Amino acid sequence: MNKVVVGLSGGVDSSVAAALLYHQGYEVLGLTLWLMKGKGQCCSEGMVDAAFICEQLGISHHVVDSRDLFQKHIVDYLVSGYSNGVTPLPCSQCNKAVKFGPMLAYARTELGADKIATGHYARIEYDAASDRYQLLRAVDRNKDQSYFLYDLPQDLLAGSLFPLGAIEKSQTREIAAQYGLKTAKKPESQDLCLVESHGSMQQFLEKYILQQKGEIVDLDGNVLGEHDGVHRYTIGQRKGLGIAAPEPLYVVALDPGRNQVIVGNRASATQPKCNVSRVNWVSIAEPSAPIRTEVQIRYRTRPVPATIIPLGDNRVQLVFEAPQFGVTPGQAAVWYDGDRVLGGGVIEPFEQQS
Repeated sequence: MNKVVVGLSGGVDSSVAAALLYHQGYEVLGLTLWLMKGKGQCCSEGMVDAAFICEQLGISHHVVDSRDLFQKHIVDYLVSGYSNGVTPLPCSQCNKAVKFGPMLAYARTELGADKIATGHYARIEYDAASDRYQLLRAVDRNKDQSYFLYDLPQDLLAGSLFPLGAIEKSQTREIAAQYGLKTAKKPESQDLCLVESHGSMQQFLEKYILQQKGEIVDLDGNVLGEHDGVHRYTIGQRKGLGIAAPEPLYVVALDPGRNQVIVGNRASATQPKCNVSRVNWVSIAEPSAPIRTEVQIRYRTRPVPATIIPLGDNRVQLVFEAPQFGVTPGQAAVWYDGDRVLGGGVIEPFEQQS
């Protein structure tokens, strides 16, 4: 019998992933990572619901204290990024460093299983011709989470299953109800567990970052207003500036050294290109020459045509077919060929780019 460890957050998606595998004949073991104290999924409420699901399915439930890992790789990472004027994307970092890697290691060394599964909406296929595992978008494009999974290396893709990748979210709810799972009607969690736990990203950050008033200036250095902390702003932001101007103004840059938020018109908040570091090539090997592809620079944005130019040292330059609005240092840029995730990385601060 195939043994698989399912990561259970206490939500409906991971619950259904476990139930599907159980009813397909797998020997399923539940595993919940204790990431932080507080309310919400991944916390005390999530662990209780995960334990209840395991009881319903008649499977064992294991809890691993991952709070130190989460503090180091996510909390410290976020605080450092926002303090330095970038807007980090914690989810992809968390998936690789806190969830998939440690989960698979624990499954193999402690539970005697070679595979883990999660409730992510994405697909994995093995391509014999290239001898690589392919990461694909989910069938349900509205729920597709492949953008957050670009950083998984080949060994983690090889050891992972995504039972929900081929079904619609509406089917997930139906399956949960069919199996009588406690989480069948549980509300959706927010994309960021820290936001769910603390109320907002701002409330979370201000536990760690001292509020410091500073200037809001235009591109010529003229003072237009005052802010309460650079960490409260992100590139492309329009709302909440508190500035009266004849045309809409957007955040175009953050300067934590001068404690300034720089604003400009929409055109000045667009970029024709950007550099990306910490690149992970997923479904293909790193190319030796530029390639044409489609790039997604935010989770909820549509992919756009671009040329990817390899720079070496796990870096590339993205040259957009048309200048893009709100290109944000710290966020992920992920490139696709249709449904295939070719690779991705972290957008560099513009002062590091040439």
